[in-house]
Amino acid sequence: MRALRYRVYQLLEKAEEGDRASRLVDVGLFILVSVNVLAVSLETVDSLHRAYKDIFWWIEIVSVTLFTLEYGLRLWSVAASANERGISSLKARLSYVFSPTGIIDLVAILPSLLPLLFGSIDLRWLRILRLARLFKFSHYTTALEDLISSVRRERQSFIATIYLLFLALMISSTLIYVFEHELQPENFGSIPESMWWSFVTLTTVGYGDVVPMTAVGRAIAGLTALMGVCVVALLTGIVATGFSKQMAMKQSELEDEIEQAMADGHISTDEQARIDRLTRHLHLSTEEEQLLLARLKAKYAAQSDKLS
Repeated sequence: MRALRYRVYQLLEKAEEGDRASRLVDVGLFILVSVNVLAVSLETVDSLHRAYKDIFWWIEIVSVTLFTLEYGLRLWSVAASANERGISSLKARLSYVFSPTGIIDLVAILPSLLPLLFGSIDLRWLRILRLARLFKFSHYTTALEDLISSVRRERQSFIATIYLLFLALMISSTLIYVFEHELQPENFGSIPESMWWSFVTLTTVGYGDVVPMTAVGRAIAGLTALMGVCVVALLTGIVATGFSKQMAMKQSELEDEIEQAMADGHISTDEQARIDRLTRHLHLSTEEEQLLLARLKAKYAAQSDKLS
């Protein structure tokens, strides 16, 4: 039973190099999510919904059945990782349930299951939440996790920039209200109403649905646009820097793992497994891993020669 659970865990996790069965499961789930998201989107077109209602219904039934089965299997098999993570089976399962991917997996099936449990309540608005299945792609990429980690690591700079954006929003909204509200009371009748124009201008979207008409108002618009460019550039730079630091940290972690594994002159099976997991997390190819391993081996050998 323990071997079966571990195999199921391997099949549902991102496929390792050479594991064709796990790769097929990944491809199957990827296609299922893609078809499901496409069906949910097309279903909102009334003509398509009327013409292909039965097809959409069967896609939903098959999808929610497979997603529910997947969730149950993940919850059952994740205990197989408890030993290598040094935690209990219960803690491993709770860790999955409350993890971002676990919450996404649950949200992917709830919009279809809740109407069955509470049929007397109008829960049609939940149907749009089925698009949350799009986030199930996070099982196969760390992009979302890396973004959250990057923002968390740079949170002080991020919060400071958001404060500057809010400050610019308030100043711009107040000034444009003072100089434009008499001429355009329907658009700039109050500071809260003026915030829409200010936010659109600051973010450099510029819908053009509301524009200042006075000379002073246009000058304020120019200054607001300049402030928006600066703030957006700051936010972009912070996220880019966070991503760069995240990748550098993972690279350093991989090098440390390899150096520790080579400390006794031999890389064991468990140590190689940890190195392989870090390599996949970094999206490095086998060739890149081997090059890094060879470089560190040469470095370790040179240090050993110096000491001898």
